[in-house]
Amino acid sequence: MSLADTARVAGKAFRTFGVAFALTFGANAIAAAPAAPVAAAPVAVESPAAVAAPAADAAVDAGPYTPMAPTPGKGMPVDKGWTFQDQYSPTGQEALWMHDAILMPVIVAISILVLILLVVVAVKFNKRANPVASKTSHNTLIEVVWTLVPVLILVVIAVPSIRLLAHQYDPAPKGAVTVKVTGYQWYWGYTYPDNGGFEVVSNMLSEEDAHKRGEPSHLAVDNRMVVPAGEPIRIQTIGADVIHAFAVPSLWFKLDAVPGRINEKVLFIKEPGVYYGQCSELCGVRHGYMPITVEALPRDKFEAWVKTQPGGTVGPAEEAAPAVVPAAAAAPAEAPAADASAAPAA
Repeated sequence: MSLADTARVAGKAFRTFGVAFALTFGANAIAAAPAAPVAAAPVAVESPAAVAAPAADAAVDAGPYTPMAPTPGKGMPVDKGWTFQDQYSPTGQEALWMHDAILMPVIVAISILVLILLVVVAVKFNKRANPVASKTSHNTLIEVVWTLVPVLILVVIAVPSIRLLAHQYDPAPKGAVTVKVTGYQWYWGYTYPDNGGFEVVSNMLSEEDAHKRGEPSHLAVDNRMVVPAGEPIRIQTIGADVIHAFAVPSLWFKLDAVPGRINEKVLFIKEPGVYYGQCSELCGVRHGYMPITVEALPRDKFEAWVKTQPGGTVGPAEEAAPAVVPAAAAAPAEAPAADASAAPAA
């Protein structure tokens, strides 16, 4: 056998031995390798899934924000209306009750009494019925009556009036949502300092666009002031240029917006809906073209709306978020430990 033939035979033997070695030890290595990922997988995958599940459920419950359609006759003027709009706030309902149960009866009674007295005087004390005029100059009883009766009437009116005034200026409770309302010439800006500090700029829609959206003209806006229903809201007003007035009749709410000064009052809307108002302070040539649209939503829908705004945040959800980060970050850190423990077994 030549040297070349001997080398070829030796090469084949080495290749055969190498293949056998690779099949024998390679199979063991392949079988041992999956052990580490399988042990680590539940730690890395389970934790985020368990944490993310409640958040996903909450997102499904809240649903995406869609602008609420107004209810005809609710929160807006109506054709041939001759009294106050229906009220959807506690102070509005109290004020409407005071008007209907106290003020109107007193006004009607006084008006009828004065009318009767005028008719009696005109009929009984004219020149034809009394050719000789009476010389009476004093009547103690009449003077006492016409002094005391008006005082009593004013006291009856004053008690519920002062109570209503006090209720309108109760301070906002801790945790109330704050909305800063800024009056500009001639539009409104709504800032949400508790939800990231973003500002919503609100301009009146054209008559054509308002009708397309099914809203009353000269009251519909492109961006509404969105607030939660059924909870107190801290409204702070200020004017950017001249004095404006933020007023929504169906919520019995009116507050001046004065440059350089913050005015504050609590707004409570009893039920979801769309409520319209207008600037109520003459503020320039386009004073009549800066309407107000307040959209009151359930809390979950309000939070969904906040999240659609640039920089919008929801307090409780944002505070809980950092607790999720360490849990998610800890999962990858456990994988090397599992690999290290698996290495000696191989």
